[in-house]
Amino acid sequence: MSRLSLAVPPRTILVIVTRRIGDVLLATPLLRTLKRAWPAAALDVLVFAGTEGILARNPDLRTLLTVPERATLREQRALVRRIRRRYDLAVSALPGDRPTLYAWLAGRARVGAALPGLKHAWKRALLTHAVPFDERGTHAVAQNLALARPLGIAPQAEVSASWRTEDEQAVAAALPFEARDARCAVLHLYPKFRYKQWTAAGWAELAQWLAGEGLRVVLTGSGAPEEHQYIGRVARDFPAGTVNLAGRLTFAQVACLIARAAVYVGPDTATTHLAAATGAPTIALFGPSSPVRWGPWPRGYDDAASPFDLRGSRTVNNVTLLQGVHARGCVPCMLEGCERHVASRSDCLEEMPAARVIDAVRRVLARVDVSERAAGG
Repeated sequence: MSRLSLAVPPRTILVIVTRRIGDVLLATPLLRTLKRAWPAAALDVLVFAGTEGILARNPDLRTLLTVPERATLREQRALVRRIRRRYDLAVSALPGDRPTLYAWLAGRARVGAALPGLKHAWKRALLTHAVPFDERGTHAVAQNLALARPLGIAPQAEVSASWRTEDEQAVAAALPFEARDARCAVLHLYPKFRYKQWTAAGWAELAQWLAGEGLRVVLTGSGAPEEHQYIGRVARDFPAGTVNLAGRLTFAQVACLIARAAVYVGPDTATTHLAAATGAPTIALFGPSSPVRWGPWPRGYDDAASPFDLRGSRTVNNVTLLQGVHARGCVPCMLEGCERHVASRSDCLEEMPAARVIDAVRRVLARVDVSERAAGG
């Protein structure tokens, strides 16, 4: 791949990641890469309003810019006035119309993800350097880091999970027990879309087993009404002493909480990616989604290839990915569940037994115990 020649190091950089929260989090290795290459540069990020919380404590950023996902003409004009030719370099992590236009408007030099074909030729023409976009065979982290290649800078393949002392204090205040003295398991029950959900019965059996092993069960989640109601309903069958922190913590505080947990278990959702980034033992429950593209990026993993294969369960560093199975051999279908819509069930997750998840947790806890004993001499 040819390189983009910059006469002088960029003083101002804008990275555009106008997509979901998980996409924004998985762009943090690119942010770190740019900041390490040009530490004096002012690095800004443009994201959809409502996703910026995942970057609130990111140490590499100067400014977080937001635009509504369905912006009015007035909101679009306000954004254009704010970014127009204000940056030496603009980097679009997405091949869509709006991200590419934002990069063209903002940057004197522009690198961006791009799709092939005549239909997308106009977007490629707006970029100083277009990088092929592959959303099937390339992990999202590796895809984002590919944007650094034409710039000739070394990639930094670490997803960022950051918090401050005040976040630690907030977590300690939210827990009804001394966090340092108690082993806890963090469970995240609710993904944004129904087709990524595990079963209520499975969660309850897992929670009861964890309590029987002497772990305090702590629940995370957002304060969205639908999620709040789901967690409350499922947690009715959880052991006494379960702590429900859904809607009470910021992303930075959730990261701080998970980093201290003995184990984290969650579905294919942004919080599971965040858990993997903290280095905590993480068990990810996957169904229709592609592990190659969306498997949680393990802490310390720096290979260009995806950490996970398309089919099968695997442990890489601190992440265990448990993939559902089905007699039809359709996993992963990479579709929105068995009924092909976001509110659909997914049989591969519906039929995942709690015993399988418990066995994975048992193995993770045994490894942690062995490593702790070794560290203690």
